[in-house]
Amino acid sequence: MTAVEWDAHSYDELEKPQEEWGRAVLERLELSGGETVLDAGCGTGAITALLLERLPNGHVIGIDASAAMIEKATEAIGSDPRVELGVGDLLGLDLEEAVDAIFSNATFHWILNHDLLFQRLFAALRFGGQLEAQCGGAGNISEIKAVLDSLAGDERFSPYLRPEQQTWNYASVGDTELRLRRAGFEEVRVWLKPWPVTPRDPRAFLATVILPWHLKRLPEDLHDEFLDAILGTVPRPLEVGYVRLNISARRPG
Repeated sequence: MTAVEWDAHSYDELEKPQEEWGRAVLERLELSGGETVLDAGCGTGAITALLLERLPNGHVIGIDASAAMIEKATEAIGSDPRVELGVGDLLGLDLEEAVDAIFSNATFHWILNHDLLFQRLFAALRFGGQLEAQCGGAGNISEIKAVLDSLAGDERFSPYLRPEQQTWNYASVGDTELRLRRAGFEEVRVWLKPWPVTPRDPRAFLATVILPWHLKRLPEDLHDEFLDAILGTVPRPLEVGYVRLNISARRPG
């Protein structure tokens, strides 16, 4: 799937459930302060900055597929010598040296091939290194997905949003455990956690956080009609039924 082009400025201005999720994942990282950590899908850098607070003598490598996100993260973090930011595809991840830990927040569901993803992450970890991540899992935003499915037959939008094109990979616990172990990980723990969010500005939240893939494929003069169609179908106030897939695993050491 083509990388999503984010509106990084608008994304950063909206309420940030992603930051709450990220803080919860950060708490699971076992760090002494001198490690090198990969932030896999660093976004605007808000959580990367929190990660740096845990690494006074360490180093962070932040990678994101969106150039706009990396630009925003660079503005947010500045010239801190402990961080290295760059545009990159996690499916093509090839680091010069192995890292002590991998952290990822709200990213993996945008990647369709989780088998290859976990293979790349495993290869990037040193022996005994930890993976702590969270992303959308089975059942995530199910009410919005149902509305999108119902719009698949709408002649205004169907030529641009073919149903065979997958947008997200909201994986199950069982599939994720199997893929992690197949990649070589041990001490695997995977669990789902519901995390509903009621956005203050439903229209902006849908356009910026949930539907950039869809809007990118629609002509600009259909964007408002598309958002109207969704908002006219979902209950008010809009509650986004997020379900987070949590991942904890280690490379054997």
